[in-house]
Amino acid sequence: MPRKVIIDCDMGIDDAVALCMTLFDSRLDVLAVTATEGCVTADQANNNLQAIVAELDPERYPRLGMAQSTQDAPAVDTRFLFGDDGLGNAGFESTNRQRSLPAEKLIIDAVRANPDQVTILCLGPLTNLARAFRRDPVLPSLIDQIVIMGGSLNGVGNITPCAEFNFYFDPASAQEVLKSRTTKTLIPLDITQQVAFGFEMMDELPGNRTRTGYFLRQILPHTFRAHRQQLGQEGITLNDAVGALAMLEPELFKFQPIGCDVETEGELTRGVLIADRRTQPDLRPNVSVATEVRSTEVKQYIIDQLVTAGHATQD
Repeated sequence: MPRKVIIDCDMGIDDAVALCMTLFDSRLDVLAVTATEGCVTADQANNNLQAIVAELDPERYPRLGMAQSTQDAPAVDTRFLFGDDGLGNAGFESTNRQRSLPAEKLIIDAVRANPDQVTILCLGPLTNLARAFRRDPVLPSLIDQIVIMGGSLNGVGNITPCAEFNFYFDPASAQEVLKSRTTKTLIPLDITQQVAFGFEMMDELPGNRTRTGYFLRQILPHTFRAHRQQLGQEGITLNDAVGALAMLEPELFKFQPIGCDVETEGELTRGVLIADRRTQPDLRPNVSVATEVRSTEVKQYIIDQLVTAGHATQD
């Protein structure tokens, strides 16, 4: 029986790659895809969500949940990496194919309709899931598993010197979800950044005559240019693609139960993942954290997932 999944993401380029990987995997029943504000505004995230799913046009069309603005969100500008629209300025048009619900309402409805069966894959700030927990306090006990891409175990960030973007953008929600009584897996930044792709990746993608291949070839060149011009890097990392693969192929990672929290108010440390790895920790283990990755195999698995998606979307 396919695994029931909700995918929650902030609709940037690596989120789009993760959706290509998951929407066509026969092992998954994607109940819903929900947008959250993060690397783009809530309105842009909603436009991107509708555009991505319409471009890929999966046979099993998921329900779509719309993002709302995040309170106290920091002023961050990721256009230098993702483009003005978050998708490399590809110019995809959104389409209102179906009636949409607020993301947290859709999460609640889908979990309650499938108690103890749903995995939630969180690839952006954890705003929607925290809102769902506040709206329905029983919900955490009804979720099978949460897989989160976020945080930095070694304290080296990608938005501040010590914070990863998703946790930095909404640290209160990250803290609330990590402290919730749920089964949680965390894929931190220092794991995802061990999986790097060179430009030769473009030659391994599905061809332009597939919907997946055409879509990826519109968005990924911008990422390679931005990493080279803005970061001085020849290769790219696709954090959310690695997060998605950790859900699909967990045997490629090594995990450790760790007591975790998130700093919510520090002037210099907002969004920092606190992982108590002392021999006598004060924090009780509450998250299974990825601490090792078989990066070469993960890289190939991601390519293979995209090729499979290409076969599924041949015109």
